[in-house]
Parts: sequence; structure tokens; C-alpha cells
Amino acid sequence: MKHTGIGQKAIVLGTLAIILAAMLFPQGVWAQDKAPAAKININTASAAELQQLPRVGEKVAQRIVDFRTQNGKFTKIEEIMKVRGIGEKIFLQLKDLITVGDTSK
Repeated sequence: MKHTGIGQKAIVLGTLAIILAAMLFPQGVWAQDKAPAAKININTASAAELQQLPRVGEKVAQRIVDFRTQNGKFTKIEEIMKVRGIGEKIFLQLKDLITVGDTSK
């Protein structure tokens, strides 16, 4: 009878764990940030829609809505950094996911 070493058993068990994880979580168990399929217009999006953005939770989404209600529409995406809770670091993660739409009208 042939004995399998502990290292080989670990490899087999690790491989099985990866396969099981891929079957149970087809979108990826390692995906931590959410990202919308299309750009989100920060001038028209609801708080719920804004929460689809990475690092934007319920409170920050509501602050975005409140900010534009009090100050008018954003004219450029960089203005989102005026919202409390969104600094340059978070903006860099959002800039390719957001738009202000056509503000020439």
C-alpha cells in the first residue's frame, strides 16, 4: 500500500477548497469592493444607487445627495471631494466610475 505524504494531502485539500469556493461563490470570494456596471451620475443618482460605488456606504451616499440638494449640481467629478467622507484617496477609486452628465444644458 502506497502512503501519501502530508504535503501531497495538503495540496489536494487546498485544491478541493479552491474548487468548492469557486462553485459556492462564482463571483469571487476575494472580491471585496463593489463596482457598478455603468458610470453613476452623481447629480441624479439616488442614495441607493450611490451605494453601489466602492467605499460609499449609506451615510456617505446620503451626504452626497444632501450636498447636491444644498449646493446644486456638481459641475465636475472632482467636486465630490467637497462631501465629508470623500477625500482624494477615495476619489481616486471613484473617478472612473462616476460622471456629472452633460452640464452644458
